[in-house]
Amino acid sequence: MSTLSAHLVDGSLYVFRAWHSMPDEFTDSEGHPVNAVHGFTRFLCELLERTRPEHIAVAFDASLTTSFRNAIYPAYKANRELPPPDLERQFVLCREIALALGLVVLIDHSFEADDLIGSSLWSLRSHGFRSVIVSADKDFGQLLGEHDEQWDYARNLRWGPAGVHERLGVHPHQVADYLALCGDAVDNIPGVPGIGAKTAAALLAHFGSLDTLLERVDEVPFLRIRGAASCAQKLREHKDAALLYRRLTRIALDAPVSMAADALAWNGAKAELLDDLCERLRFGPLTRQRLKALA
Repeated sequence: MSTLSAHLVDGSLYVFRAWHSMPDEFTDSEGHPVNAVHGFTRFLCELLERTRPEHIAVAFDASLTTSFRNAIYPAYKANRELPPPDLERQFVLCREIALALGLVVLIDHSFEADDLIGSSLWSLRSHGFRSVIVSADKDFGQLLGEHDEQWDYARNLRWGPAGVHERLGVHPHQVADYLALCGDAVDNIPGVPGIGAKTAAALLAHFGSLDTLLERVDEVPFLRIRGAASCAQKLREHKDAALLYRRLTRIALDAPVSMAADALAWNGAKAELLDDLCERLRFGPLTRQRLKALA
């Protein structure tokens, strides 16, 4: 196994978690709420203290409405409320914190954080790196290669490719097809009507891929799955939709990220940037001490 490794952090997920879990008592020097910033900063400090990574990046979503997925399917994530102004402002500050900590920040208006992480992982793999994706999001399972790992930091659970199968019933290369079939309510992707998670996994176990399933759909009624005949009919009726949904569930590997081997190298925090942020955000002495220790 390669000794070169990189941590790829799903930043937006951990900002949202901090926003929901931290009390509203934290304000900056101008009186604005910064509870999410304080929580996110504590998370990054702990992550860096625990791992001391040589290579790391933090990816953020720029918007819920501007990715290439919204262009091909306007209903994508339309079920989500837009972040309130107080949280939008804190997202900007969280990116400032990441930069001050010397971390590479990935953000793009056409590609989501998942795509930026996937594209970075793909590039790093070509340079002999293994990647650790820091996120609980099931979508990332499709990226895991033999030596890669996903880390649900809050629960301190780690898994590789075999863990994807244990959780979803499909292999990493089938995850996008699986989500296209059974849908993903979190992202407002409906999937094929009548096909749930277990049926999707069973179909992919038999046929291997969505493409092969659709090519051999006439075989589906003979499978030993509940409602097989109805399932086949639904697949015929919703073939185009299923292929569209896969364009949404498949993580892009061609997002604009640096292809250089050392693009994500971490050389410690930037003390001069941290000093200003500590004053503006009114960090307490313990957080200031932790931040400075990372410089």
